[in-house]
Amino acid sequence: MVFMTVAEAAALLRIGERTAYTLVREGRIPAVKVGNQWRIEKSTFEAWLAKGGDLANTPDEGQGSNR
Repeated sequence: MVFMTVAEAAALLRIGERTAYTLVREGRIPAVKVGNQWRIEKSTFEAWLAKGGDLANTPDEGQGSNR
């Protein structure tokens, strides 16, 4: 498994880092919290993005809800 930081995901989405963190915390971007940091599994993120960024179509639905 390869993981990305929220900053790396934000750069790929061409959005601000703050916005990306908000979307992660809201569960709108699939992510997991490791300690006190958020990480995004690259393959899950790519699949989510390919489906239009709709969390309902995420392969592991609800993965972004860890708060």
